[in-house]
Amino acid sequence: MELKNKRVLVVGLGKSGLAAARFLKSKGAKVTVSDARPATVIAELPTLLDEGISVEAGSHGLLTFRRQDLIVVSPGVPADVPELKQVRAMGMRIIGELELGAAFLQGEVVAITGSNGKTTTTTLVGEILKASGRPTLVGGNIGTPVTEMVAASTKETWSVLEVSSFQLETVETFKPKIALVLNITPDHLDRHGSFEAYAAAKTRITEFQTADDFLVLNAEDVNTQLVAAKTKAQIYWFSAKRQIRQGAFVHGESILFTAKEGGKPEPVMPVAEIPLAGAHNVENVLAAVCAARLAGVDAETIRAAVRGFKAVEHRLEFVRELGGVRYFNDSKATNVDATVKAVESFAGGIHLILGGKDKDSNYAVMGPLLRERVKTVITIGSAAEKIERELAGVVKIEAAETMQRAVALAHEQASAGDTVLLAPACASFDQFENYEHRGRVFKELVMALR
Repeated sequence: MELKNKRVLVVGLGKSGLAAARFLKSKGAKVTVSDARPATVIAELPTLLDEGISVEAGSHGLLTFRRQDLIVVSPGVPADVPELKQVRAMGMRIIGELELGAAFLQGEVVAITGSNGKTTTTTLVGEILKASGRPTLVGGNIGTPVTEMVAASTKETWSVLEVSSFQLETVETFKPKIALVLNITPDHLDRHGSFEAYAAAKTRITEFQTADDFLVLNAEDVNTQLVAAKTKAQIYWFSAKRQIRQGAFVHGESILFTAKEGGKPEPVMPVAEIPLAGAHNVENVLAAVCAARLAGVDAETIRAAVRGFKAVEHRLEFVRELGGVRYFNDSKATNVDATVKAVESFAGGIHLILGGKDKDSNYAVMGPLLRERVKTVITIGSAAEKIERELAGVVKIEAAETMQRAVALAHEQASAGDTVLLAPACASFDQFENYEHRGRVFKELVMALR
């Protein structure tokens, strides 16, 4: 991709947009950034101007879009922004930061997507590869944007990338050596418009793979299974419920891996050594085992790395125990399926904090599970009324509006042996900057309890 002296527009000044703008400038491009927010709230604006990057703030100008050779769109910017729709119709090339960075990234790429479990699995695969002695970088949709990883990459590097449906919408050539699709359940329907469009975006992770590449799929997820028909890559499966002819599975009390169909399964580790709560985390480990073995990591190294792995912040993260009540932060549970998995991790006695910004979700599907395991649902945020309506009569519901009031109510109502669980099933943007901010606020409030 030749960028020197090219006119390139970056749309959206989030973390990846800023990284893309600076990367493009380093490659000699003539860079403009456009953000719909007013200039007064863009803290980076003076620095960008000092770096020779032009800034358009407060609105998107169609002329600005039309004067470019290339447009790089941030993941948070919808594809149906009017200016993008118009220049796309004119044949303008529009890519995302993932596509831009991956074009320059050296070495091999492991890319991981799914509705839930992406961050835990991405982090775990990174830890396993590091433990094997391979030069490893971890980023993408978490931590470090792909364009910021380029400078540190070499031909020997393994880059482990979490990739979202938003990022995959704009890929043109992105071809990971190993791609993982953990699961596909309804999420981001407010952005994609339909489940079919959302699932199609996820499937693009394998669109440009060849027979020399690998695709790892969940054998127990119907929507993930459908991806198998759309790939040229070699398929490996994982399952916590049955033996797999090529891939990773649970047999008895152990995790085994079969390197090729008809081959002899090799033991990797006992399930009991997985330090993470929840059946969904067994699946995450199985997926990571597939990725690591396909990358050439031996079973003993995998076992040691998994055994020493700590839960990722905001993913079923234990906060504290107070008066016999345990508090868990699963702020990353931003969709219904993630909340279901979190609730399933506990036998019962749960006081569940739900709510935030709705993503056109169906909360009623949680009814039978909540009736069985949850004592109280405590609602917060703009989705509260919808949640209360769809779960009416299923479980006791308390309206808290704010996180501060929710934690106080949970503290008042929980008794020894109970669990207070933040697993909101919603986005965070109505009251918080992001799910990390929401999780930190929850933890601060919990730690302040007496």
